[in-house]
Amino acid sequence: MTSKFFGEFMGTLMLILLGNGVVASVLLKRTKAEGSGWMVITTGWGFAVMAGVFTAMACGSQGAHLNPAVTLGFAIVTGDISNVGLFITAQMLGAMVGAAVVWLHFLPHWEATEDPGLKLACFSTSPAIPRFGSNLFSELVGTFVLIFVIAAIGSKAVSATGLTAGLMPYLVGMLVWAIGLSLGATTGYAINPARDLGPRIAHALLPIHKKGGSNWSYAPVPVIGPLLGATLAGILVRAVGF
Repeated sequence: MTSKFFGEFMGTLMLILLGNGVVASVLLKRTKAEGSGWMVITTGWGFAVMAGVFTAMACGSQGAHLNPAVTLGFAIVTGDISNVGLFITAQMLGAMVGAAVVWLHFLPHWEATEDPGLKLACFSTSPAIPRFGSNLFSELVGTFVLIFVIAAIGSKAVSATGLTAGLMPYLVGMLVWAIGLSLGATTGYAINPARDLGPRIAHALLPIHKKGGSNWSYAPVPVIGPLLGATLAGILVRAVGF
């Protein structure tokens, strides 16, 4: 069953299950982790990335992108666009299924939680202060850092013979943890269109108890911002020659 499509699907599913799972654990009422805060969320997301990358690699996608912005950025770096459509489709489907599993896992807690905003936050991101330009820039910068540093980690300047096998997922997880801690508090650091849009669609479709709206007016920001950041990072990486 292993294939690039299956790898991206399963890796993204695992990313969202663990990533949105930690958000639900912190925000939903009457969980054991209720109110444990931003440090727990950013740490959980870092581990979610690590687990997702390992899963994708084991299931057939050695690139383990899990993120349309990563797919776009490295398509620009390499000039190879052959996997872009396949990967993004798998990533979106994996994100939607992962979000649905989170809903099922926390099923009794949706009814126990009155605030529809907290319920939506377990699926998709929203800004601390809504301001289109600033929010877009935050997503652009966070994603630029993600793509550029991943390329730097894998560059010949860092390791002429390549990284030790199995090391990259840990380093990427630590990078996402750092982005969350340092840059993520403005918008919730989607830095991944599939991570936000897939679960937002799931939120709109699922019969979540008194869920409220899915905040579609904000939805373009965590899609456009990451794609712009990835484009700029890809162009710079190609120019530098990592």
